[in-house]
Amino acid sequence: MEFVLRTDALSKSYSGTKVVDGVSVTVKPGDIYGFVGKNGAGKTTFIRMILGLTPVTEGSFEFFDGEDIRTARMRIGSLVEGPALYKNMSARHNLELYCTMLGADISCVDDILKTVGLSDTGKKKAKDFSLGMKQRLAIGMALVGDPEFLVLDEPINGLDPTGIVEIRELLLKLKDEGKTIFISSHILGELEKIATRYGIISKGRLVEEITQDELKTLCVPKTIVKTSDPEKALAIAKKVLDTNDIIIKDDALVIGKTIDNIGMLTNEMFVSGIVVSGINTDDDSAEEYFIKKMEEG
Repeated sequence: MEFVLRTDALSKSYSGTKVVDGVSVTVKPGDIYGFVGKNGAGKTTFIRMILGLTPVTEGSFEFFDGEDIRTARMRIGSLVEGPALYKNMSARHNLELYCTMLGADISCVDDILKTVGLSDTGKKKAKDFSLGMKQRLAIGMALVGDPEFLVLDEPINGLDPTGIVEIRELLLKLKDEGKTIFISSHILGELEKIATRYGIISKGRLVEEITQDELKTLCVPKTIVKTSDPEKALAIAKKVLDTNDIIIKDDALVIGKTIDNIGMLTNEMFVSGIVVSGINTDDDSAEEYFIKKMEEG
């Protein structure tokens, strides 16, 4: 299979204003696709369009290499705009009712409860769940029917650190079980820990699609060394560090990695009469990269 989801210039307008503007993304089998953007960037509207919850203004989308849309939707599970739970029911009863509504076999409920870590909640009502438990139950409901593709809108929004870790571990577990996951979020640090591909959206427009490996290449920590003689220091650094990934910028050496033997470097410079006035690490994190890209929209 070439793709699970592909959109072509997908757009949505309200009263003549485009809130999603020509977004083209590709989600491949096995991806955890992080859809990154600020609140109000158009993430939820995009998701609602691909799930058939709101009509498309322009453009198109298709699932599973162009499979018939009705058949394709049977292979998709979703969580949009918060969990819709029956608060006076237990996790089990919520799932059993949802199975009945979808015409799915309720025998799957035990496996789903185990998968989302709610097997031991017994008769406890959903209204008494923590927010993290509610989110896990909602993801469990999205798993009814054993979908191949999960579309999750801000599943970690509002969670405490423990709840975030629980959802993160659950999503990684589902990926290991063969699920493809599309997850929108503005919590960039968490997406960095799980996503294999990213789509960055700003003001309704897709700024960039990038893989996890490409992001790591772009976000390598750099060591910055300020000296009294950058040109002479450059030659010494290349010799001592055995790398050519060094440039002079703003009268300082910018070395494209962290340095373990920094003492050897500074000693060689001292012997050569070069004064080192400062050393620091510029950590170009993925979060900083995303923020810069989102400002481009």
